[in-house]
Amino acid sequence: MITHGLFPTPVSYFEFGSDLTQEELDFINTQEVVGNEGNTTSKDNYIFRNPQLERIKNFCEVSMAEYFTEIYAPENEVAPYITQSWCNYTSKGQWHHKHAHSNSIISGVFYVQAQQDVDKIYFYCNGYKQIKVPSETYNPYNSESWWMGAATGQLIIFPSSLTHMVQTVQTDETRISISFNTFLKGNIGSEKSLTGLHL
Repeated sequence: MITHGLFPTPVSYFEFGSDLTQEELDFINTQEVVGNEGNTTSKDNYIFRNPQLERIKNFCEVSMAEYFTEIYAPENEVAPYITQSWCNYTSKGQWHHKHAHSNSIISGVFYVQAQQDVDKIYFYCNGYKQIKVPSETYNPYNSESWWMGAATGQLIIFPSSLTHMVQTVQTDETRISISFNTFLKGNIGSEKSLTGLHL
């Protein structure tokens, strides 16, 4: 049997490659927070506009551009840009609810503080299954959800439509991440096929 994984969902990892500075950590750790469903987020939901996070923002922008070029391989001059960005704080006993990101093309999560062997992000297969056959063992083809590890300094980029969540944190260390959404600017679609869109 030869199996081909047609039309896979691209979830990509990028490594920051250096420790966060004390200034960056102090800024992230002293943000005013608001309640979210299961955890808290920064009140500032354009967090990358702050100069203290310029280094992390630049890394996310470069990584996002690489992801877009490799995955979408655009014919026209079109590129993603970050719209909103915010910090997530998930302490012991908290979780991050199951959700996807509306009004966004590509989303990303940069891990400020996460434990490699403990912290995970769960992704869910979108869509209704008319026939559901119970599986003895699970793989990327028959699973309705799949978890991926998360560690400090990692950035995960994925389609904004991909549903995801974080299970209840069991450790004493608060899990901290910065999430962001994107949209496109440039020439999208094709004039010939009547799908042209200029943003």
